[in-house]
Amino acid sequence: MEQTTNRYHSVRLDKTRCKGCTNCLKHCPTEAIRVRDGRAHIIDERCIDCGECIRICEYHAKVAVTDDLSAIHGFPHAIALPAPSLYGQFKEIKSISPVLDALKAIGFEEVFEVARGADIVSRAIHEKLREPGLPKPLISSACPAVVRLIQVRFPDLIPNIVDIRQPIEVAAEIAKDEFCRKHHCPPEDVGVFFITPCPAKMTAIRSPIGQKKSAIDGAISMMEIYGKMMPHIGRILAHPTQPSSTIFGVRWAASSGEANAVCPDNSLAVDGIQNVSRVLEEIENNMLSDLVFFEGNACIGGCVGGPLNFENNYVAKNAIRKLSRACSKENPVDAVPASMLTKYPLYFDAEIEPNPAMKLDDNMVEAMKKMARMNAILEGLPGYDCGSCGSPTCRTFAEDIVRGYCTEMDCIHKLKDQLKIMAERMVELAQTKRE
Repeated sequence: MEQTTNRYHSVRLDKTRCKGCTNCLKHCPTEAIRVRDGRAHIIDERCIDCGECIRICEYHAKVAVTDDLSAIHGFPHAIALPAPSLYGQFKEIKSISPVLDALKAIGFEEVFEVARGADIVSRAIHEKLREPGLPKPLISSACPAVVRLIQVRFPDLIPNIVDIRQPIEVAAEIAKDEFCRKHHCPPEDVGVFFITPCPAKMTAIRSPIGQKKSAIDGAISMMEIYGKMMPHIGRILAHPTQPSSTIFGVRWAASSGEANAVCPDNSLAVDGIQNVSRVLEEIENNMLSDLVFFEGNACIGGCVGGPLNFENNYVAKNAIRKLSRACSKENPVDAVPASMLTKYPLYFDAEIEPNPAMKLDDNMVEAMKKMARMNAILEGLPGYDCGSCGSPTCRTFAEDIVRGYCTEMDCIHKLKDQLKIMAERMVELAQTKRE
């Protein structure tokens, strides 16, 4: 049941480390994990690459596949796109400049702040909110894991997703264009690499959401690059690179940063994929219709809580709060020229389609029959949701039986009852023979 389609996923399973425990089952927001034959399996169609299983697995059996730093040598010129959360990994620095210069010291020719892209996206969303007739609330498209969650579990909310590209995509377009014009080189000679705090961003580059092709050439884990940058932090004293983003763009790194930049009133920011799921359910049920804008972050604390970060998310959030004070305090609505909203591709050029991974069957009649059988099986299960069967809940276990992945005897409680009946019958048979 693992890797059954050609979808790209950054989150992978290392079977040699998996112990077959059920920790990951309980935390997957799309119920994409099963334990069969003593090992976990990831249902490819349901995985949204949120990284929750990476965070929860104490055996490190779930890993994120990203590009190695050596990938930058595949291009004559390489540009780094540091996520704002990268700044928070170095709590001893006094400004953002050492981080930008350290990236150049480890091999990048140029650095372009993703926070600049966040400033531009902030203004674009602000303008979007002024359009009449939009569904409410508009839902941020910045976290790809949340967008994929909507595709799988809340497809009716797809029209609510704001059709503006992620800041990393906007930053990549601008970075490559400015570099090529400055150095008179063709775009194919320039590689743009995102320094990522999470696997979902890596997946979004290989399998874009809302656009036909990503402008980014690769993603390098923040965890990997941290050790290489550390020796250079604070050593560059002469002519440090000056940040060009605002305090609002930098604070996108933490939960509520986007909402505060875009729509401080009538907005809601929620972090943690399980919390986001609960709020999306309320939005779907029209319980939060007074909201204008919703910012959802899969990771606790926002991007600072990504599983590929080095520093504790609370420490990183505090560091970013202090570092951002040195940036321009001008609101993106005023700081970003209106011309930037038309100069570069800002809007989706591809539809976001629902992901029917949870459908029992494409044929409605067959789906109804399977649903009836599933409900009948569920009534005969104990309802403990213990995970011992290898499915996260009794409901998903019943679904797995209908799909043909397992049988009712995989439930240890059903098996125990069956063995008890068999034992009683054997005793009765033995007594009959003695008589």
